[in-house]
Amino acid sequence: MSDPLMLARIQFAANMSFHILFPTLSIALGWLLLFFKLQLGRTGDQRWMALYRFWVKVFALCFAMGVVSGITMSFQFGTNWPGFMLKVGNIAGPLLAYEVLTAFFMEATFLSIMLFGMNRVSERVHTLATALVCIGTTLSAFWILALNSWMHTPAGFEMRDGVAHATDWLAIVFNPSLPYRLVHMLLASGLTASFLVAGLSAYRLRRGDTKPEVHLGIKVGVWTAAVLIPLQIAVGDLHGLNTLHHQPAKVAAMEGLWETQAGAPAVLFALPDDTTHSNRYEISVPKLASLYLTHKTDGVVQGLNDFPDHPRMTPVFMAFRIMVGMGLLMLMVSWAAVWMLRRRGSLPGLLLRSLVAMSFSGWVAVIAGWYVTEIGRQPWLVTGVLTAADAASTVPAPMIASTLAMYLTLYAALLIAFISVLFHLARKGTPPAYEPAIATVPGVV
Repeated sequence: MSDPLMLARIQFAANMSFHILFPTLSIALGWLLLFFKLQLGRTGDQRWMALYRFWVKVFALCFAMGVVSGITMSFQFGTNWPGFMLKVGNIAGPLLAYEVLTAFFMEATFLSIMLFGMNRVSERVHTLATALVCIGTTLSAFWILALNSWMHTPAGFEMRDGVAHATDWLAIVFNPSLPYRLVHMLLASGLTASFLVAGLSAYRLRRGDTKPEVHLGIKVGVWTAAVLIPLQIAVGDLHGLNTLHHQPAKVAAMEGLWETQAGAPAVLFALPDDTTHSNRYEISVPKLASLYLTHKTDGVVQGLNDFPDHPRMTPVFMAFRIMVGMGLLMLMVSWAAVWMLRRRGSLPGLLLRSLVAMSFSGWVAVIAGWYVTEIGRQPWLVTGVLTAADAASTVPAPMIASTLAMYLTLYAALLIAFISVLFHLARKGTPPAYEPAIATVPGVV
């Protein structure tokens, strides 16, 4: 491939795809750790402490991987996308700075107490540090999603000499798509963490680790997922309606609709052809898309051909179906697990194997959803303000290709190592009560 713009897009997508895995886990995992501590204080049941001691290690690993991959990603604003900061840096810069303040000042400061302060500070102080880390991770997500949402639905600014200047920071931060995107992403984080907790706990149980906290971990994971997935479906529907209002071309690509029509069908499956603007092997339900998008069976839904600047349908269409399909699978597995726990108090082998297989199902859904969001915005980097082509640098294609190859190799190795460490921790099990949650270096406080 010799197109530097496409290579730059692929490189940023690779960096973002790798980075998003870890904040998605750490945001919700932090709140689960706080829940474990609060339950310990309320009940005195040491199973909660055992869960905390195991999962705080996973949290620390996620946090470290997220920080490192985030720093690498930010460099690309200067190397591959200089036009982004030149044109909208007055808005993007402060929002990124607020994220850094919460991530590196608040999170990192109290993370040290959370990881190394157990048995060194009082239980109340340690719980407070855990809570502040949770707040910090969520605030970091808020600022990043505020910027990302503004790029989709820009507001509160004016253009002067081709440069965006803020006129209303409240409108910028609380832009039209932020509430939906923020809640949708936080729920996705909760589902990702809950399936990992349930999956690794099921893995431990299948290997013969029958400690009480293992059973409790499965229960917490599947109940959390069973509660969150219906909420996610409802919020996803609201987010889709918001997207239909502000970015109808993206919805047309998601739905597989080329032509505007009344009584639009819901395309369940097809192979879109971006060259001929048609669908092959289409399987659809008549009028269903109009019903859930306009709440009328004969409602008019715009097709992708109505928009001169529109994304490629195929990747958006396929990614959307992967996300929805994974969500439905999460719903079935979590509800079946809850039903069996309530009926029998334990899970059969098939459900345990299913939970192990779905340990990283949240990652699949998040990556697919992120591709729908970002590819569906193309060719715009900031909707109606800045295209990806205008923001791209003049770095030669061979140079981008070489760094992309290095990134992909490194990220593949790191991801394999990360997953291997998780299963190693699961095989090792819960540390003895006298061990610190995170090992310290001799001679270092």
